[in-house]
Amino acid sequence: MKKLIPSYIRVLVVFFAVFAAMEYFIDSGDRPAFLKFPLVALFLLVFLFLLIAIEVTVNAVDTITYQLLTEEQKAKLEEVKEVTFTDSATYKKVLDFLLKPKQNDDEEQLLLHHDYDGIKELDNNLPPWWVYLFYGCIIFAAVYLVRFEIMGGDNQEMELKKEMAQAQIDIAEYKRTAPDLMDENTVTLLTDAASLSAGKAIFTANCIPCHRADAGGQIGPNLTDEYWILGGGIKNVFHTLVNGGRDGKGMISWKGTLKPKQMQEVASYVLSLKGSNPVNPKAPDGEVWVGPTVPEKAPKNPTNLSSTAIK
Repeated sequence: MKKLIPSYIRVLVVFFAVFAAMEYFIDSGDRPAFLKFPLVALFLLVFLFLLIAIEVTVNAVDTITYQLLTEEQKAKLEEVKEVTFTDSATYKKVLDFLLKPKQNDDEEQLLLHHDYDGIKELDNNLPPWWVYLFYGCIIFAAVYLVRFEIMGGDNQEMELKKEMAQAQIDIAEYKRTAPDLMDENTVTLLTDAASLSAGKAIFTANCIPCHRADAGGQIGPNLTDEYWILGGGIKNVFHTLVNGGRDGKGMISWKGTLKPKQMQEVASYVLSLKGSNPVNPKAPDGEVWVGPTVPEKAPKNPTNLSSTAIK
């Protein structure tokens, strides 16, 4: 049998088809699968080696088989090789199947009984490819009608809404588990020693000038009592670190300096200092905080309302 496609083209086509399929089906994020997963690269190399080995083996078998042929068989084989693809019987059958309709060759029988200024029309059959396409459209329409109108399948708008809703769920889950995408809605209190130690280091480097090393308060308020200006609890303290304190007299926003994970650590450290009773603490500032969202109203210290504070 005459080989219409060179062996090196076959190898490349099959290899890149498998390569594209693996890249499509393997979730590797923003990196190619063969780079992220070494086993994928190894598989592709072995697969390429096998393709080349198969082609070499087939060519060797063809060569040996040709040498075993008689002169008459070799001559017939050469005649077959001389036939071009467009002259092959298979090509002609496909062409006839798609392009040549079955119809009467007698024009008198095909002639329609009307004319216009002597112009007459023949009732020729449509090309087979057009007829097959028309039948395919009818089948598609029937399937579409049953799937979406009778069985109530999701249309494109409904699919988009469901995908958008799922995307929001996935984003929220990712934010919940990704430290650098944390916000006041997803932040949680840290209590392990490593996190509190990291928070203490951040507090020491950035907060001592306003709150003292023992957090007893200086320019800013005392962070060890139960009074808070902008609300206590991890979510409120984190929110204050991100957005800053009161306009004109509160603490600056730290979102340009600290990462969300670092703000979580320092907020957790500050909350761990409650009740540590530093020496000579600053007078209470703000309101008594008794819950995560509802502060208990308490008289404010009129002498400290203008302080700059994490609170």
